Amino acid sequence: MAEVLLFHHAYGLTDGVRAFAGRLRAAGHTVHLADLYEGRVFGSLDEGAEYAAATGFDTLTARGAAAADRLPAGLVLAGISLGVVPAQRLARSRPGARGALLLEACLPGPAAGGPWPPGLPVQVHGMDRDPFFAGEGDLDAARALTGAAPHGELFLYPGDRHLFTDSGLPGYDEAAAELVCRRAVDFLDRLG
Repeated sequence: MAEVLLFHHAYGLTDGVRAFAGRLRAAGHTVHLADLYEGRVFGSLDEGAEYAAATGFDTLTARGAAAADRLPAGLVLAGISLGVVPAQRLARSRPGARGALLLEACLPGPAAGGPWPPGLPVQVHGMDRDPFFAGEGDLDAARALTGAAPHGELFLYPGDRHLFTDSGLPGYDEAAAELVCRRAVDFLDRLG
């Protein structure tokens, strides 16, 4: 089975992120959670985004790299929204990475640290009308990334919600989140 390092979204390491990790664990995978916010959890997306901006994405990425450094090689790097930043950057730079699972965000090549490693599998999930994913260029970046990666998959879900995979947030979409989870487990099964 696959070993995964999962990075949370802008709210922090919420119960919904923990629940998603639990679903992957229940399917037989090892999932480690990185806390980029050092214990902080925010009550709104705006508060979390303000904290992330004040902390700086380089600092958050460094915290993510430190979490990865404590784990063995051969990780699948996974992130939800903001967590895609360290996940995607580490997938490109960490020797021995097995794959990347990117939920509700995707960085364009230059922002993610350069070209995608040859042969590294990637799976991206997002809603087709999510104002952040579809409206801010992430969908275009996901199409470019998955189109260029030999083992790239892009899954779009109908809707306009952001953070639809977190069962504790208002944007949660149970049917779409269930499908994301099934597809993610299939992806991890193939990598394991």
